[in-house]
Amino acid sequence: METDSKSSSHMRIKRYFRGKDLMMSPTLTIGKLSAKTGVKVPTIRYYESIGLIPEAPRTASDRRLYGAESEQVLGFIRHARDLGFSIEAIRALLDMARDPTKSCEEVNAIAERQLEDVEHRIRQLTALRDELQRMSDSCKGGSVGECGVLECLADHGLCIGTHGAV
Repeated sequence: METDSKSSSHMRIKRYFRGKDLMMSPTLTIGKLSAKTGVKVPTIRYYESIGLIPEAPRTASDRRLYGAESEQVLGFIRHARDLGFSIEAIRALLDMARDPTKSCEEVNAIAERQLEDVEHRIRQLTALRDELQRMSDSCKGGSVGECGVLECLADHGLCIGTHGAV
């Protein structure tokens, strides 16, 4: 059964980065690639400039043309960014995905670190929500001069816990 799982995973990776249908000549302009992937044109240029996606061949008029492989890799990047992975983590994941014989231990370690980071941010946001709720509850609806929210904002010592930008 494990072989089927590995084989299936390998096929997804192969389809994603190495499938023969991805070897078609590039036909997508950067605008069309942007529309298909939901990634903004300046972001595509940035990813190209830092080597996250391969540099696109150019036409005689110096327009970039992208192929299906760029579209697939950009979709991978977009999904990973939506999940909060850093550019460095995505670069590592892309490098590992291109070598299906590698152990997925390092891939899982990156995912685990991301999960820990998300859980930490959730704890921070929960503390922030609780403090904001407490501040809001302290407002008696009187005049601004007696406003509990403004008092808390003016005197951090009135806050119950530690909080900061998330």
